[in-house]
Amino acid sequence: MTIRDILTIPDPLLRERCVPVAAVDDAVRALMDDMLETMYDAPGIGLAASQIGVMKRVVVIDTSSRKTEDGEGAEIEPRDPLFLVNPEITWLSEDISVYQEGCLSIPEYFEDVERPAEIKVRFLDRNGKQDEMHCAGLLATVVQHEVDHLNGVLFIDHISKLKRDRVWKKFAKAKKRGEAV
Repeated sequence: MTIRDILTIPDPLLRERCVPVAAVDDAVRALMDDMLETMYDAPGIGLAASQIGVMKRVVVIDTSSRKTEDGEGAEIEPRDPLFLVNPEITWLSEDISVYQEGCLSIPEYFEDVERPAEIKVRFLDRNGKQDEMHCAGLLATVVQHEVDHLNGVLFIDHISKLKRDRVWKKFAKAKKRGEAV
């Protein structure tokens, strides 16, 4: 597994729509493994392939708790990753929830975002098997956030234009100066 570089705004690839994966093969599974390692290293709870510059409809998610101790003081990470290939949201609830979202492609910036509280998503799993899942709470938010990435949409597109323009300009200026934000 390889830790990949995560693209940050204003990289134009983050605004492009990803293409469907024809088949889940060893190359796609290797991509998912790299994505998972990259996400854990960042650390984050979701990552879309476009965030590492791979324009394929692939997402990895892990909303499980991050670190605990094993009785002898060593940290362990219980992990429960989800692998979504060609995810498609098939249903959205009318109920709305608000979560403070952040993004590995917009480091250290957080805003409250309103999204449907529950969704259903259809996808291919790590083995290429068609599956569907009902998601609620944080998982519903993360799936919607990552599917947005696959469509070239960022979480800041769900906030006011004023706030969005402000954060975009901040990152654009920092990039021009060669600084990290």
